[in-house]
Amino acid sequence: MGLPWVRLDTKWPQNPKFLMLAEDKKWRAICAYMAGLAYCGGHGTDGFIPYYALGVIYATKKEATELVAVQLWHPCDGGWQINGWADHQESNEETAKRSKKARDAAMVRWHGNKQAPSNTPSMLRAVPDSDA
Repeated sequence: MGLPWVRLDTKWPQNPKFLMLAEDKKWRAICAYMAGLAYCGGHGTDGFIPYYALGVIYATKKEATELVAVQLWHPCDGGWQINGWADHQESNEETAKRSKKARDAAMVRWHGNKQAPSNTPSMLRAVPDSDA
């Protein structure tokens, strides 16, 4: 499960890490960072970017190295971790809980309980808890 959005500090262009990249005209690294945020949010990876995703976020190993050099990414097994992800973004677990709560509230609003009527198409019925 992923997010349809990620949080982005409105002062990111003044962050010294981005200023260092901009000073050296490393625009592709900045683009890769932003695309990496979107990738992680959309795929629910909690800030982890796997090696195989570099092409999807318009990056090469060169941009990854540049992002590591300014400590925006940290190398880890299988890829990189975005610095500070957990401090600024909702975790995949939090997203799943929020989505379930919204689905349950919608079922109550639409049907008066948490279960959709039997004539409701299966894709619209509440998904049972995995703990049940």
